[in-house]
Amino acid sequence: MRLLRAFAAAALAVLALTGCSTATAQRAVPPLPRTERDRDDLIDAAQQVLVDRCLARQGLTLPNASAPQDHSASAPQDHSVSAPQDRRLQSALFGHGHPELSATLATGYTVTAHTDGCLAAAERDLYGDQRLWFRTRVVVNNLRAEAQQRMKRDPDYRAATARWTRCVTPAHEARPDPAVSTRCARESGLTRLRARLEPALLARVRAERHGQLTTYRQLRTRALRRAADLYAERTVQVTLKKGSDPS
Repeated sequence: MRLLRAFAAAALAVLALTGCSTATAQRAVPPLPRTERDRDDLIDAAQQVLVDRCLARQGLTLPNASAPQDHSASAPQDHSVSAPQDRRLQSALFGHGHPELSATLATGYTVTAHTDGCLAAAERDLYGDQRLWFRTRVVVNNLRAEAQQRMKRDPDYRAATARWTRCVTPAHEARPDPAVSTRCARESGLTRLRARLEPALLARVRAERHGQLTTYRQLRTRALRRAADLYAERTVQVTLKKGSDPS
């Protein structure tokens, strides 16, 4: 999960700055962003703020996002943070020990997460139920992968894949040219089958996962409202500071 410290302040500003010009303590009630991208940005920014607060309570801060550290062996090492301090930060941020949450996807992959750490605490603050959010998010984020997994089991698709494999297999050891791969996908019927099967299977998966999709939207709406509240709280703080400035 990416933590966008430098981006957080800008993302919070996607909401209208209603009431910021006064020195009153009245909370602004801004509208939610209209686009999905802006809503994602708002939630990400709010999560960053919550994570920063959680770390601050432990006397920790994240490295400056504007100066990312390169930990490759060939790069000069930045010794401003010692190894014990770094381990403490990692543990405070992501949790430690064995992950408490686990979900196995239809594709066979298993996703895990911790319930301790500042990221987990931020998710509980935003979504209310971290365990439910984890399970729901894992399912919803992998709907297309689940549909593709089903497509691979389709007899016609498997036959087309076999024809494609024979077509692209080179006579020697050299890797096939991308243009050859594209031509073989078309000639084998793989492109046509994928275009027909994948949307239909994805629609079927989404219908079967209707309950999880509904829960996902509900939890995300809760997170948006909480993020807007957090923005309003910060707006009041900034307004009061500006109001107390003699200039």
